[in-house]
Amino acid sequence: MGKARAGAKLVSIRFHVLLTHPMPHRSAILALEQAARALDPGPAERDRLMRATQAYAQRLLEDLTPPGSSTPPGPAATPTRRAYSHDKSAVRKLRKGLPGGPSRPIEQLIERFDASVVRPGLLPSHPGHLAYIPGGGLYASALADYLAAVTNEYAGVRFVGPGSVEMEDLVLDWMARVVGFPGTADGSLASGGSIASLTAIVAAREAAGLRARDFERAVVYATPHIHQCLHKAIRVAGMGEAAPRDVAVDEGFRMCPRSLSELVAADRAEGLLPWLVLGSAGTADTGAIDPLDRIADISQREGLWFHVDAAYGGFFALLDEFRPRLAGLKRADSLVLDPHKSMFLPYGTGAVLVRNREALRDAHAYYAAYLQDTVESEGEGRSPAAVSPELTRHFRALRVWLPLLLHGEEPFRACLREKLELAKHFHREVGRLGFELGPEPDLTVVTFRWVPESGSADAFNRALVEETHRDGRVFMSSTTVSGRFMLRMAALAFRTHLDTIDLALAVLREAVERLEAHPERWHPALAAGGRSG
Repeated sequence: MGKARAGAKLVSIRFHVLLTHPMPHRSAILALEQAARALDPGPAERDRLMRATQAYAQRLLEDLTPPGSSTPPGPAATPTRRAYSHDKSAVRKLRKGLPGGPSRPIEQLIERFDASVVRPGLLPSHPGHLAYIPGGGLYASALADYLAAVTNEYAGVRFVGPGSVEMEDLVLDWMARVVGFPGTADGSLASGGSIASLTAIVAAREAAGLRARDFERAVVYATPHIHQCLHKAIRVAGMGEAAPRDVAVDEGFRMCPRSLSELVAADRAEGLLPWLVLGSAGTADTGAIDPLDRIADISQREGLWFHVDAAYGGFFALLDEFRPRLAGLKRADSLVLDPHKSMFLPYGTGAVLVRNREALRDAHAYYAAYLQDTVESEGEGRSPAAVSPELTRHFRALRVWLPLLLHGEEPFRACLREKLELAKHFHREVGRLGFELGPEPDLTVVTFRWVPESGSADAFNRALVEETHRDGRVFMSSTTVSGRFMLRMAALAFRTHLDTIDLALAVLREAVERLEAHPERWHPALAAGGRSG
């Protein structure tokens, strides 16, 4: 015992000497610590940084929703900021702030962010964003992202993030109920429709038992209007050699079930392997909803995996009156939803649901020795990293959960109903202005074009969309449907209301008048000094 006490005393003396007379390497570590503490500001500095950031956010939101914008409707309520700016010269100034330089005050950095990032190009949070199936940007979700970033909760493995994973499970269960999926389903929150689609395609490949030797004989069925991310997902999944089949569409650009049946029968007769049907609950081009129930009948009869891209239209199933149009969703083998579209959340919020949870897990589950501590927690439920390509996973569920519980479902339903009515209103009124119309909108996308008395309609409408972009008060896009250049209006941004749609109609009317007054701006013959034919 005496020797033990003497040894302990000697250790204590040496430790005391080390603390009071630090060695050179210890001093160097402490100096580095002092410099690194700049990354962890104290309460006063945090408050100063937050005030500057919040002040900018408030100014931006006031510019987007100016006082009095709820009354009365019309151009007088136009936000201060434009939806789109042609001037992108400020983007180059970002190069002056590359990492490695000295620290700068937060006010200067916010000013550079505003000038070089927010103002040039499209402002997605603007009510005049009437293109590309707008992303949202709910303020409640922004607060959720702040909390998720500050806490830095990890949402990949249940063992280390049981609460964040449980919240994701709750959100996915809610989505499954919305579309009518059974209790056997599982899913994953992803960065968007592209990764969600890849997750589903890999599950479909593995469920079918396809191997490299089968890929050239495997057949994929879709209309020409299916979203490009699905073609990309098939290629990234290693199945770029799979045989694609273009299924015919009706006058509303919806898949024709008869054409699908005929193609499947012909491929079987050729000894091929019909594998995958891709349906749409809202195409990007026109917003068309395929006849999902009839496609599900064919898929079930033929033993095909039926995947539905419901990224745009799936959440319209929240509306009782619209649910029959989407009844076939519940019969899909997999589907994709994008809450950053028709739930108005910030970009980076997608979801995939797969009817058979085992198919999803078998396709994506892997384990590593350094994660062996996590295995015992799997009895409490699977980890998201086991059902998706992602191991590092942002805590996305909070940005869905917080606004749903803060606001309840009813404002979301009201917003979706409003957008459906705005699309109908725009379709009717743009026709009254003299535009040639695309099909009646299934959802909230309207296609249309102006047909001039002479000259190329395509050339006129290319000039017309550019004219509206130069105006900048609203931002509409274009597409090509059945070989015709068309303008495209998508009413889905949660800040878009009747005054915005009326403004868009005014912008279109004024732009047509300018182009008709100056035909040399779009008519090649007149631009070259000739005469129109």
